[in-house]
Amino acid sequence: MSITKAIDVAFVRFRAPDLNLMRRFLLDFGMADAKPGMPEGGPIYMRGAQAGPFIHATEQGDPGFAGYGIWVKDRADLDRLAAHDRVPVEALESPGGGFRVRLTDPDGFTVDVVAGQQMAPIISPTANGPWNQNGEYPRIGEVRRLERGPAHVLRLGHVVLAVKDFRRSEAWYKERFGLITSDEIQPAPGVTIGGFMRCDRGEEPCDHHTLFLFQAPHAPAFMHAAFEVRDLDDLMVGHDYLERAGHKPYWGVGRHVLGSQVFDYWLDPWGHEIEHWTDGDKMRAADGGGIGSLAQLLNVQWGMHMPPIPGLTDAPPDELDRVIGSHA
Repeated sequence: MSITKAIDVAFVRFRAPDLNLMRRFLLDFGMADAKPGMPEGGPIYMRGAQAGPFIHATEQGDPGFAGYGIWVKDRADLDRLAAHDRVPVEALESPGGGFRVRLTDPDGFTVDVVAGQQMAPIISPTANGPWNQNGEYPRIGEVRRLERGPAHVLRLGHVVLAVKDFRRSEAWYKERFGLITSDEIQPAPGVTIGGFMRCDRGEEPCDHHTLFLFQAPHAPAFMHAAFEVRDLDDLMVGHDYLERAGHKPYWGVGRHVLGSQVFDYWLDPWGHEIEHWTDGDKMRAADGGGIGSLAQLLNVQWGMHMPPIPGLTDAPPDELDRVIGSHA
């Protein structure tokens, strides 16, 4: 039995020397200000269209990843975690208020466990009408015209971290949050270097992964944070807008194998990977999990192949299993 059962990821936190530059990038990426005005010296808080009070925070400082948040059910969950890890329960001084327990995972990442936040009003974007597809044509006598502009970020979907010892980190997170493995990554039989893990919400479906931990040579390191957008049109309009604004693309557009998301990765002004995604797999607790290969992890069903990972392999995705297996 785990100490709590996580509900979802709540937010990511960064440091940046220029808060105005970070805010402009995040507005172009499709987020909105979580509170009016930007205080002198920060921090700044950005939100999506769904009810989370904020999904991205940046404080003044040298550029870097500062941690992330996980939602749990209530204050009782926080009290149990606080007692287990011998840390205090603190009031959150950020949009939505609430309380947190601040933990440090085995690789030194800061994890804010959060409950009791007040949700924000939902932002409802203008609908584009139904799709004519799959032999069905509900849009008759109407044209489909998309507004130029940023994508519409809905929420934070998952966080990906490079860790030194996958099994050690997996045990730490599962003990505290009851996460379920959706796909374990094995480059060779019996050799496990990562895992896609989702929240245990019983019969309520949740994303294929909320947290992905990957044992990598450059660990510990932040790898990316992924934000859901409305649909494929929204993702592509957002891609066009970011490109025209001069931001730096990293990987995409394509469709993942594990998790199935249509993805589009960009780099923020300090090189942190930040992803748009849509149409990912949903799973219930009873749906279990499986074993995935490294090639499945890094390959695509269609679209742009992943850039090489320094220190791991420069092999094409369809050769990754052979290359990694020969060195296992």
